[in-house]
Amino acid sequence: MTSSTADGVVASIPDDPYDDANLTDPYPLFDRMREAGPAVWLEQYGVHAFTRFEQCRQILADHERFISGAGVGPRNYHQEPPWRPAGILDSDPPAHTPLRTAMSGVISPRNIRVLRAAFQEFAVRLVDRVLEQREFDAITELAELFPIEVFGNAVGIPREGRAENLLPHGAMNFSAFGPEDARYARYFAAGEGTVEWVMSNCARENLSPDGLGAKIWEYADQGVITSDEATRLVRALLSAGLDTTVLAIGNTMKCLATHASEWAALHESPPLARFAIDEALRFESPFQSFFRTTSRKAEFHGVRLAEDAKIALFMGAANRDPRRFGDDAGEYRIERDASGHLAFGIGIHQCVGQPISRLEMDVLFSELARRVRTVELVGEPVPFLHNTLRGWTHLPVRVTPA
Repeated sequence: MTSSTADGVVASIPDDPYDDANLTDPYPLFDRMREAGPAVWLEQYGVHAFTRFEQCRQILADHERFISGAGVGPRNYHQEPPWRPAGILDSDPPAHTPLRTAMSGVISPRNIRVLRAAFQEFAVRLVDRVLEQREFDAITELAELFPIEVFGNAVGIPREGRAENLLPHGAMNFSAFGPEDARYARYFAAGEGTVEWVMSNCARENLSPDGLGAKIWEYADQGVITSDEATRLVRALLSAGLDTTVLAIGNTMKCLATHASEWAALHESPPLARFAIDEALRFESPFQSFFRTTSRKAEFHGVRLAEDAKIALFMGAANRDPRRFGDDAGEYRIERDASGHLAFGIGIHQCVGQPISRLEMDVLFSELARRVRTVELVGEPVPFLHNTLRGWTHLPVRVTPA
C-alpha cells in the first residue's frame, strides 16, 4: 500500500510500532519498514518514519532542517505547550548553544579521567558479590546498582532516595519522546512523585562541592547559563549517565549471556570489552526512537515533507541496517566494527554524556571479563516495555568464576 499523505508518496504501514508485541520484538517490523523505502507512512500516527541508517544519520546531522526545539516527541511545541520547560535535548541554537557549552565543559576528558578509580573500586566489589552469589538478576543486582552508585556519586547528589526516584523519573521523562498513550500515562503516573526529589537534589545547596553537578553551577556563576538552566542541566546530566547506561549494561549482559562464544572471546581477551559494548549498543539500542520536526518544506530522498511536520526516527532499525552493517547486521558479533552506530545520536544533539556512559560500561565489563569464565541465562528474561527505550526488567543469570 502507498500513501500520498503529507505531500509524499511512500509505503503506508498500518502496524503500531508501539504496541506490546512490537516493543517486545521490534525487529521483524523494522525489517519490513526498512525494505519498504527510504521512508514509510505510519498510519496510526500520521507521520513519516525513517528506519534506514543513512537517512537517519543525515536527519540527525541536519539540525537546521530537522529541529528539536518543537519537541523530540510527537507533541509539536509550536502548536501545543511543552509539559515542562525546554532543556538541552529539546532546544535549538541559539538557546541550545550555552547549554551544550556548559555540559561539554563539565564532561571534559580531564573530569572524566579522575572518575575511573572510584568506578573501578565499586566494580571490583560488585563483581565480588555476584561471583559469591553465582546466580543473580543482572538488571536489579548489577545494571541498576552500578550507575546509581558510581554516577550518583560522580554527580554529587545525595545517596538517600536515589534508587526510589532516579529510575522512575527517567522512565517518565523519556516517555515524552514517544506517543502519549496508556503506556505513557502509566510512566507519568509512576514518576510524578519523583519530580520534587530530583529537582531539589539538583539544586546547588544539595550537591557535593566536588561533583560534576557543582561544576555545572560554576557556569551559572560565570553567566553562561541561568540558575534555572543549571538545575535542569544537572537533571539532564543524571539522565545522560544513568538511565540509558542502566539499559545498555542490561542489554550487553543479555547479548553476552545468549552468545556463549562471544563471552568466551571476551574472557580470553578482556580488552575486547569496548567492542562488545559498542556492538550491543548497535544491536540492542537503548534509544529505539524519537522525533524531529521539519523547519521548512523539504524534499528528502524523494520524499516531500511539509513544513512544521513531525517525523519519526527509529535508531533501533537504523542500527541493524544491512546497507551499513552488512548482511549479518541481525547478529551479535563482538569483533564487528560497530563504530558509527547511532545509539548516541550525532551532531549537536549527540549524547554529551556518552564518555561517562562508556567509561562506566568499560570498567564494569572489563572486570567481569577478567573474572567470569561463563555467563548463562537461568530463567526467562522479562522485557522492559517502553515507547522510547529498550531493555529488560529482569535478567536471571548464572556466572562461574575464572
